[in-house]
Formats: sequence, structure tokens, C-alpha cells
Amino acid sequence: MKEIVLGIDIGTSSVKAIAINKKGDVLDVTSEPIHVINQQTGFSEQNPEDWFEASKDCIKYLLNSEKLADMKVKGISFSGQMHSLVLLDHQFQPLRNAILWNDTRSTFQCEQIKQQFGEYVMDNPVLEGFTLTKLLWVKENEPLIWSKANVFLLPKDYVRFKFTDTINMEYSDGSSTLLMDIANKCWNKNICEYYGVYQLCPNLIESQDFVGYLNTSIAEELGLDKNVAVYAGGGDNACGALGAGAISDGDTLCSIGTSGVILACDSENTGTYGHNIHHFNHVLPQKSYAMGVILAAGDSLKWFQKNITPSLTYSQILGEAKQSSLGSNGLIYAPYLSGERTPHGDSQIRGSFIGLSHMHNNKDMARAVIEGITFALYESIYYLRKNDKKIKEMISIGGGAKSDFWLQLQADIFNAKVYKLKHEEGPSMGAAMIAAKGVGWFNNVAEMVQQFIQYDKVFEPSVERHMQYMKYFAIYQKVYDETKEITKELLKISH
Repeated sequence: MKEIVLGIDIGTSSVKAIAINKKGDVLDVTSEPIHVINQQTGFSEQNPEDWFEASKDCIKYLLNSEKLADMKVKGISFSGQMHSLVLLDHQFQPLRNAILWNDTRSTFQCEQIKQQFGEYVMDNPVLEGFTLTKLLWVKENEPLIWSKANVFLLPKDYVRFKFTDTINMEYSDGSSTLLMDIANKCWNKNICEYYGVYQLCPNLIESQDFVGYLNTSIAEELGLDKNVAVYAGGGDNACGALGAGAISDGDTLCSIGTSGVILACDSENTGTYGHNIHHFNHVLPQKSYAMGVILAAGDSLKWFQKNITPSLTYSQILGEAKQSSLGSNGLIYAPYLSGERTPHGDSQIRGSFIGLSHMHNNKDMARAVIEGITFALYESIYYLRKNDKKIKEMISIGGGAKSDFWLQLQADIFNAKVYKLKHEEGPSMGAAMIAAKGVGWFNNVAEMVQQFIQYDKVFEPSVERHMQYMKYFAIYQKVYDETKEITKELLKISH
């Protein structure tokens, strides 16, 4: 009987699962949608049980697939949305809905932290997205729930607990909480005790650690052998990097999903880059990465499709955008639908079209959205290069990698070679690779990457087009400063 491993990604909009064999072939893929609960402006939550049930449904689908007939699941690992807070009581039951990474209710708590510890904590900017700010919000606004809290976890750690009955958090997710000493890979006792959360911090482990076997009830429900090995896994961006082969110093990743990420691998486990660039542990020991994040990348395209061109598919929208000209006929879009992280760290900024006139049509607006998302990502590259990162090529994954038009646009704006993967499954592939390494299929990660990762196309940048884009980018960079006070005033009078 041939062996396979499963990689499960706990995303924001869905749970995705893949099955791979020793060759790195993706044998089957499935996903289950997840509902986001928006009780009021700035609030973004999910029911942790939905992740667990969706994960089980995905596994059941894969096990019933004809493509996996007569195959044995050897191991499982997980990736998941980072920062999102899951609070458990002493019976390890969720005390409330999870507060997600894109929830912005904790602005007041951010200001408190900045006053007490400064703009950066543990090499990372103090922003609403990070877990510490969410913990403090619950502590200050839901004291009854807080009094019952026993431990906090992040999404994939919670699902893994439900599968194995073991409570822990691995370093790539732990480093994204504002509570972990990234260089020494331990909870920072000073900060944890100052905010009264030290007793809630789970045990920290490596991403590739074996955490246990499936508990008996889960194994029986899924029809799996109870000796299926489970490995810790990692945060979605770190797993996405592994799943794309970004494992060595200087390897750079562009990931466009709901949010957008520029990630550059590093061997240094410490460093503050400024400009709201994050610094976290990789899923690989002795590796870290610098990362810039924009909150509404694919989410901007989703907004455009829903509200401007509801009759068009995403592929058709990109086809329309291609028919406009470089610079969208003088139209600029700022993708601040949910505020922004890098480089502004501003939860109150809002998006805008600048230069809109009777001359513009849907094609121009579509291209402006694509260019605006890519300009926003380029700002992270711009500041990483200012910190001596030599970014000359990168791997692109996610929705932005499904269009050759957008990949070429990335190459031209980034002024870097952009590689498209032959098979791209994002963070779920990284999770599956952790399981593959764990069960002993490979001696080292480099050998596994060489076996699993193949490139389909390379997009070369045009110096001429890059210079043209930089004229628009210079104007794009002015939009934030020129509109931030206006949008704050709009928020005050509209809420």
C-alpha cells in the first residue's frame, strides 16, 4: 500500500487540504468554506469549531476519493492564519469566538502598549492584528471570560489539539504574537508578566516536531489508523514559503490571497526593519523572515468584482484590465479597504480612486485595482531593499500567480524576475512537506524542496516599463499622506 501525507491549511475564507505522495505529486485537493462573523465595524471573528469540522470534512472527502484508493495516510500537519486569538477554559473549550488577524477593535490597546514599550515590541510593530492586543482587549472588555481563561492558541494549534489532545504552539506562530523572544525562541517573561498573560502561554515547540498520534475517537470517525503521526506545522506565511521553496537567505516570496505578503528569508533571528515590516521565525530551525503585509490584496479584487463588475469572473476582470494601458490611463487605486499594515500601520485609513474622470471605464478601474495592489506590495520591497535586502528575483503564489498578465506586471513593478510554480498549493503544501519530512521520506529539507518544487515560467522585468511605473508609484506614495486625515474625518461622522 502506497503512503501519502496530508497538509491542512486553516484559512480565513476556507479550510484547504491536500494529499501528496513521496514524489511530491498532489494527488487530490479539497476545501470547505468558513463563515466570518462581522458583528460590527472592525470586528472579525470565527467559530473555532467550524475549523475543526471543516478539517474533518476535508479529510473525509480525500479518503473517499478514487484518486487515493489503496493509499495509506502516514502523517498530517497543519498551517493556519496567523495572530488570530483562541481562548480556552480549563476544560479546553473555547470561551468565545476567535478574534481574527484582520480584526481592528484593539486600537486603544495598541496605544497602551506603545506608551509602555514603544512602537516596536519583539522586533515587530505594535498593530491591531497581533495577538497580544486581542488578549488585552478581552481582558479589559470581557472580564468574566478573562477570569475563566486557561490557555490561548492560534487557529491551527487549536485544530491540532482537537486531533491529538496535545496543547502547544510552534515558533513560527508564537513569534507573531508580540509575546515571544524571536532570537531566543521563548516567551518573553517581562512582557508576558507585565500584561498578566504569562499563565496563558502554551508550551513552545519546533514546527517540525512530532506532537502525537490521532486520538482514538478522531481516528475512528475518519476511518484512519490511530498511528497516523501528527506534526506541529506552522503559520500560513511560513508554510507558504516552504511550499514555494523559499528556504534560503534572500529567497523572496510574493503571496496574494485575501491579504498580500512580501516575505524575504533570513538566517538572522533578530532585527527591526522599521516601516511596519514584521520579523518572524520560519518553520525551519535557525531561519527567520522579514515580511510586509497589505490587508486588502485579493480582497480589493473581490470588492471590485462584487460591486463594480458582478457579471464578470476574476479571470474576465483580469482580461479587461489587460486592455487598459500602463498607468490605467492616469487612474490610481489605494487598496486601504480595511486600513493598512505595511508601511503605514493605520487601521483608520480607507481606500480611494485618485484621478477618476469621464474618460475612465471598467477596464481602467480594473487595471488600477491590480496596479494599486502591486504598488502596495512594492512598498515592502522598496523598504526591504533600503535595509540591504538584495531582491532580484522572487516566487509568486496565490491568486496573483494565476494570471500571466499580473505576473508580468509584478515583474515590471518589482523590477525583479518572477517565478511561477508548476504546481502551487500555497500553505497547505508547506504543511504537507512538514509531514513528509516528519515521517522520514527525506533526510533534509533542501532535498525535499528539490524533489517537490518545480517552476513553470519566469517573467523578466522590463526596465522601460519599470521606469514608467515608478512615475505612477511616486504619486501613489503621496495618496496616503493626502487622504489619511480626510478618511479619519469621514469615519467620525459616519459612525
